[in-house]
Amino acid sequence: MGRSPCCEKAHTNKGAWTKEEDERLVAYVRAHGEGCWRSLPKAAGLLRCGKSCRLRWMNYLRPDLKRGNFTDDEDELIIRLHSLLGNKWSLIAGQLPGRTDNEIKNYWNTHIKRKLLARGIDPKTHRPLGAGADAAAPPGVVAHRALLHRAGAAPVELAVKPAPAESSDDGGRSSASASSGGGASVEEPRCPDLNLDLSVGPPAAADTPTSQSQLAVCLCYRLGLRAGEACSCQAQADNAGQQRFRFSDFRTERRVVK
Repeated sequence: MGRSPCCEKAHTNKGAWTKEEDERLVAYVRAHGEGCWRSLPKAAGLLRCGKSCRLRWMNYLRPDLKRGNFTDDEDELIIRLHSLLGNKWSLIAGQLPGRTDNEIKNYWNTHIKRKLLARGIDPKTHRPLGAGADAAAPPGVVAHRALLHRAGAAPVELAVKPAPAESSDDGGRSSASASSGGGASVEEPRCPDLNLDLSVGPPAAADTPTSQSQLAVCLCYRLGLRAGEACSCQAQADNAGQQRFRFSDFRTERRVVK
């Protein structure tokens, strides 16, 4: 729920204040002081809103208000205060006795802005017009940029480095584990260590085995058929390495045995 209205809107006057209304408001405030502005209109016999009565008194009917135009000293003071405080008109009005915040704001927008533009000064930043981005930046930022430019520093990029690899006992395999945001670990595939000092070259020529003529052992000698005699059925090896025997001699030997 919002704040309740200060008065009933149905039976209140709007628009410019009349001279009679001003006199009633001044007489009541002088007699009773600035009390509760919500109940003041009814007590003073005014068909006005409490907020309207307060603004009328503060901005126009106060006895300590200054009348007339702003002086040059007041202009310079407003410019200096605006460069420090910005658009905080109530604080600026506190430093100028007899001037209201609404009056100072209207005077700034109608007169002082034009005066600053005529001098070549930006009313918002209080710096020369047409200045670069460095002129509008705070002094600390400008000095930092100049320092980085002279030092030739490059922007720093943060990178997350993986965890160091843990070697196993046999020294032939290594595993690296990286922990994710949820705490789960991912194991990378293992591969044997490679010797990077080795050089790649053509394969060495294989040594040609010396051919030795060996006589194949005859089956006759194995069976003990011709002991002490030379065997005439020498085995010959073909290209596939298989032995061929002359079966005619083998049959002759079998007859002799019988």
